[in-house]
Amino acid sequence: MKKRGTSPEGPIKSSGIPSNKAPHPHQLADQAAIRIERDTMGEFAIPATALYGVQTARALHNFPISGLRFPRAFIRALGLIKWAAAQVNASLGLLEAKLARAIQQAAWEVVEGRWDQEFPVDVFQTGSGTSTNMNANEVIANRATELLGSPRGSRLVHPNDHVNLGQSSNDVIPTAIHVAAIELVSRRLIPALRRLHKALQTKSRQFDPIVKIGRTHLQDATPIRLGQEFSGYARQVELGMRRARQAQAALQEVALGGTAVGTGLNAHPRFARQVIRLVAREIGFPIKEAVNHFEAQAAQDGVVEASGQLRVIATSLMKIANDVRWMGSGPRCGLGELLLPETQPGSSIMPGKVNPVIAESLLMVVTQVIGNDTAIAVAGQLGNFELLVMLPVMAHNLLQSIELLAAGSENFSRRCIEGLKANASVCRESVEKSLAMCTALAPHIGYDAAARLAKEAYHTGATVREIARRHHVLSEDQLDQLLDPWNMTGARRTRPRRAAR
Repeated sequence: MKKRGTSPEGPIKSSGIPSNKAPHPHQLADQAAIRIERDTMGEFAIPATALYGVQTARALHNFPISGLRFPRAFIRALGLIKWAAAQVNASLGLLEAKLARAIQQAAWEVVEGRWDQEFPVDVFQTGSGTSTNMNANEVIANRATELLGSPRGSRLVHPNDHVNLGQSSNDVIPTAIHVAAIELVSRRLIPALRRLHKALQTKSRQFDPIVKIGRTHLQDATPIRLGQEFSGYARQVELGMRRARQAQAALQEVALGGTAVGTGLNAHPRFARQVIRLVAREIGFPIKEAVNHFEAQAAQDGVVEASGQLRVIATSLMKIANDVRWMGSGPRCGLGELLLPETQPGSSIMPGKVNPVIAESLLMVVTQVIGNDTAIAVAGQLGNFELLVMLPVMAHNLLQSIELLAAGSENFSRRCIEGLKANASVCRESVEKSLAMCTALAPHIGYDAAARLAKEAYHTGATVREIARRHHVLSEDQLDQLLDPWNMTGARRTRPRRAAR
């Protein structure tokens, strides 16, 4: 028989938290201030000040992996689910009203972020996220117990019997992933993309009079207006907002109600529908119960799809940031078509150097998002029979991607795009030098003749216009009309005065 005061791993440590990791805040208190709790595996020591309980403490002991924790958005989503569940269970006559009120108040404190420090379990844990679901159950149960006048750990409010009533980690955790991601997209990502879209549209209008040389294959191509280039970026971000909404739509069905394997065992038939209605009202998005609970728990295709939409947004932002970085290269020996806002000294050794650090920051953000998507895609393949057992890492990566895209887009707008200026003189000078100017002559003198002009211009250092005049291929008036860069940009309106300077 195991002696009292031992855990399955050996004698109880002062905190139940591995010593090879940075201490949890509770460890900073008197190491003797512990309480002993019991679960189905025996006794375990817990910091006396902790709101969490024995199963959370075991998870801290078992998963000393990364130091990564679930983000605020996920903890909020868990709190919302537990808050709504208590209300519904009381209305269905399954939970005493006094207990339900205490659970609801405690859960709402979790929603508001009051107890975030009480969620210390590592992301890399049990694949169902059971440790984190129990973390939430224990925090809410202990806080509700306090609210009812009893000490923490006394289990007046039970984490399983009361807080987790009608639920399983297997349906709560995937539901929390969907809820958190949907809310983050609405509150953070779409507003950030909207600001970036507005900034790019503004620059498109401002830069429309400026004609510059286009580039394909990194080589000179026919002229384009700088505003046209930026209109393309604006459209990418506009489509990105659409894709963000598509990501939300992919997450609209939630698993709540399936309990352990999708059959709904131990859940009231009306429980899930009513809980989901309450949560939907709070997040302002019409989530609904899964059409098929076996699909909703055995796979996480919705998360994979949503992450894929985020990957496309990241790819768009990479294109925009990279173009801005290249067009701003210089200031004297690069392309120099854009003047980027100066944000900080760029070199520890080269005085006066200023680098495109905001664009580079965004490039690193989108690289991380693309990496997160790869991990999610792999995780999505590991749905074994009735449960996909990669839920915590999928949650972490998906929510991190949304947060990164939102913060990166916001910062790129504010510190780069909104302060961009065009170097009109550089743009104008490069156009006349381009060998691709001969493209406008090809329909009138033939492709081969135009190519000969271009090659002669290249070898002699002259412009296409100068070589065309030298060979008298067309009249002066025809050359002026055909080789007018503005006309080559597909303009459908009168040339603005600024472009004529």
